[in-house]
Amino acid sequence: MSHDKHKVVIVGGGAGGLELAAKLGREFGPEHIVLVDKADSHIWKPSLHEVAAGTLDIHREDLSYFMLARDCGFTFMHGELQGLDREAHQLTLSAVVDAAGEEVFPVRTLAYGTLIMAVGSKSNFFGTPGAAQYALALDSTAEAERFRQRLLNELVTLNRKKTTGTPQILNIAIVGGGATGVELAAELLEAMAGLVYYGLNELDPERDVRITLLEGADRILSALPEKLSATAQALLVTRGVSVKTSVKVAAVEADGLVDSEGNRYPADLCVWAAGIEAPVFLTTLGLETNRLHQIVVDERMRTADPDIFALGDCAQAPWAGESRSLPARAQVAHQQASFLRPVLRARIKGESEPQEHFRFRDYGSLVSVGHTRGVGSLMGVLKGKSWFVEGLLARWMYMSLHLMHHMAVLGPLRTGSMALGRLLLKRGAPRVKLH
Repeated sequence: MSHDKHKVVIVGGGAGGLELAAKLGREFGPEHIVLVDKADSHIWKPSLHEVAAGTLDIHREDLSYFMLARDCGFTFMHGELQGLDREAHQLTLSAVVDAAGEEVFPVRTLAYGTLIMAVGSKSNFFGTPGAAQYALALDSTAEAERFRQRLLNELVTLNRKKTTGTPQILNIAIVGGGATGVELAAELLEAMAGLVYYGLNELDPERDVRITLLEGADRILSALPEKLSATAQALLVTRGVSVKTSVKVAAVEADGLVDSEGNRYPADLCVWAAGIEAPVFLTTLGLETNRLHQIVVDERMRTADPDIFALGDCAQAPWAGESRSLPARAQVAHQQASFLRPVLRARIKGESEPQEHFRFRDYGSLVSVGHTRGVGSLMGVLKGKSWFVEGLLARWMYMSLHLMHHMAVLGPLRTGSMALGRLLLKRGAPRVKLH
């Protein structure tokens, strides 16, 4: 593997893929590092619930991959993976067309020395009738923006009807009480509180908007410690969210949901946040995948093909010391990207690869339940113990995770300048995006 020729191609510009491309790009340059993504800009996926609620303007927050490629020293290719020829070490990328249907980039082929699959995940509807047709997911900025526009239209219509004296309630149902569902419910409450300042002054959010969170397990945030779960639920209920646990959604209809017991829940808007799966096209690449379409990898993130690795949500990786696979969390992808850097560095230089196995260190979880509230469990911070945090401190720590991601991509100086600039701009920007 010659340092002059070896090319690393990373498919997927999410948390792990982009951090890996940025750090390797600064070290080896665009002739060695290529990032491929079907979108042309990046946003930190855990913030999509803020985009959906309108409390985060995507046009201020997203980062252009073309800009990042120039600044971080990698090559960016816009397009979706269409085919993989493992014998020829070659990818095929689909054509890219604009909103008017005009071709921007044609079908292209791309050679690789080492391929990294980091395409993330999408919502899993589990075959629930009507879910794909009537429920909205928050898998991308486009879908988050679609929900935000639907929500705004419903609120404007409701406000107009209120002026005529027509009694009506807007019902929003969120299926899934994991981090995404809980954070979306909290963010919607933040957005509703500011609507009166933007002309929707006939609305009383506490009376006219009903948010219901439905969870199949016996508690929300079931993968996290019980104390965190109970605190988050108490905060949501106190603020007016109806939390229903042990509810198995059996069908989604145009105006409501039906559970396995035959109970019906009215819903003008339904968001599905009840599970994830990897993109189905991964099953067509000739690599081993599981029932969630994730690529099966070993303790070094390798597939059965020695020149193909996978990381993040799209990979089923063993969890050292545990009887289960690693969870689909941003900190897993971040640590896997850091683990792969010396492996890929050695491949580019033509040196022997490190033989260590990946070991995940769980630093705990933080969940946002409003702009001034949060809850979290910090694990292994002091002598291996777990520490519970809540309130403004937890919220600040949650916000710092986003800054840490930007720092990994842009570096500390640029991240600091961007954070300061956005803080100053925020004073002149609307609290809720209504356009």
